[in-house]
Parts: sequence; structure tokens; C-alpha cells
Amino acid sequence: MDDSDYAIVVENLTRTFSSHHNGNPKKVAVDGISFTVKKGEIYGILGPNGAGKTTTIKMLSTLLIPTSGKATILGLDVTDEKNVRTLRNRINVVSGGERGLYYRLSGRQNLEFFADLYNIPKKKQKKLIDDLLELVELTDAADIKTENYSRGMKQRIHIAHALINDPEILYLDEPTIGLDPEISKEIRSLIRKLSDGGKTIILTTHYMFEAEELCNHMIIMSGGKIVGKGNVTDIKNSISNSSSIRVVTEREPVFAIESIRTQMNADSKVTKLLNGRFVTKFTIPIEYNDLSMYENIFRQYNIKNIGVEEITLEDAYLALVGDGEE
Repeated sequence: MDDSDYAIVVENLTRTFSSHHNGNPKKVAVDGISFTVKKGEIYGILGPNGAGKTTTIKMLSTLLIPTSGKATILGLDVTDEKNVRTLRNRINVVSGGERGLYYRLSGRQNLEFFADLYNIPKKKQKKLIDDLLELVELTDAADIKTENYSRGMKQRIHIAHALINDPEILYLDEPTIGLDPEISKEIRSLIRKLSDGGKTIILTTHYMFEAEELCNHMIIMSGGKIVGKGNVTDIKNSISNSSSIRVVTEREPVFAIESIRTQMNADSKVTKLLNGRFVTKFTIPIEYNDLSMYENIFRQYNIKNIGVEEITLEDAYLALVGDGEE
């Protein structure tokens, strides 16, 4: 594949931060990562808090200078100061949360303000803003002050703001965090629509179902390093020497969970009171794939169902990030 087919090329990218305390070593936030993103795809950057996701986004969006390594965005080196202004006109960033809006202004007035910042001619602004408001389904709320917007509406106006310069690459940093399921679904639908329209999208998320639904390819980060890379199938296959066990019990199996964690190196997750039952799902090395062992461990909690399931992206994620998950 020709280099022109790639929106982003990252090679051994590293970012360290100096400690504020004398004698303490520097913190390595991103530790020699490498990956490529094709033009027009949705590319996921997954990982727990502190994994280095946001630091990576800041470097790729010219907000933070790498300590070492190289990142080429749309063919331009982000470490070259001459490229920063050009790149900022061709990319944009959306972060989760409510900062970055002027609450006493309406949605339309916010977009007019940002259009002025990008020196978009006044005669072009009305149609551009009308089109963006329609895209994010805020036409009817365009002249309402954003302080009266719901969280979902605020996030949609954030996305409209980030599209004001018609970016070729859009960085979405946890765009659905804190939103209710219905609003999150609307945001994911909008992300797909933007991708279908030709935008290259870099998505950071904690939500595995979101990554599985949206991303063509992804990296999984832990402790500043890449611990998994590829499409969903690649990530799942990376732990092909593991099995996923699901146990449903009447009582919370606290000691059983601790036992399988310590004795069998299992990653586990308990969903409390799902339809009145406790569901425990854990991933274990394939050599421990013997249900009779788990029947003995969980028997005292009154097993209602036990079985082996197909490895999911979430199973693979938990196995890959290990102790990095919070």
C-alpha cells in the first residue's frame, strides 16, 4: 500500500513527563508505539485510564510534542513546527464532557464564533452552519442557549464545532462517556455517518461494544505500550490459547473469584443480580479448560448454569491489559 493511502503513520512514538518531585524518575506516558491508520477508516485506541490514550491523541493532534519517535499526519511530520498551522486546519478534536462551549450563546452563535476563528467568510457561514446543525440534528434547538442543552445535545454541538473546518481527520476522545444509552447510540450513528462521508476518525473509548461496533482496526494500550493490534478478529485470536468460562450462581461467589484469579491467572468480571442471579465470566489459560474444576470451586454458591463461551473482544481486552485495568 502506498504511503498516500495512510492518514496517520506512527513510528516508535514516545512521550515522557518530568516528575515534580525530586529524585523520582520521569513518567513514561507513551512508550515507543507504532501503528498506521488508513484514510477513511474508524481506528480505535482502547485502554484503561492512564494507558496513554489521551496523550497519544494530543501528540497526533499537535497539542503535545513527542519526546521521541515520529508521527506523520496527512503526510506532514507533527514535530516540525512549520506543519502545525497547516495540520490544525485539516484536523479537529472532540473530547467527552461539557467544556469548550459558551453557555450564554445559542448553538448557532457558538458555531458562528468558531467559524470566525477559522476565518470562514461570513457569506459561507450560514449554509455551512445550517448544514452542520442538520447533520447533528439540532436544527430545532439552534437558537436555544447551550446552557439549556442536555448532555447529549452538548456533545452533538461539540461535534458540529469540530466539523466547522471540514477536517480530514477527526479525533474523538471518549465521545460517549457519561451519556445515557439512547444518546450514546445517536452519537455512534453520527460517527458512522461521518465515516461514510469520508472522514478518518480516531476513536478512544472504554466501551468494548462501541469499539466492536464502530472500529475497522484498533490498538489496545496498557502502561503506555501497545499490547494488542488489528481488527476485532485479530484481537480475539491474540488470546487463542485462552478459554472463556461463564458461571451463573444464586449467591455472590467472592471467594471463588479470588481463587481463580490467584490459582489460575484468570481475568474475571461479575455482574451482580442479573435477573436475580450472579453472573461470573472469566478468561483462563486453555490448560485450565476443565469445567469440573469450576463446578467444585463454585458449588457452594449454588450453580444454576456453567459453560464455555466464545471469546469476546472484552475478554481479550481484559486478558491483554491485565493489571492495567482499573
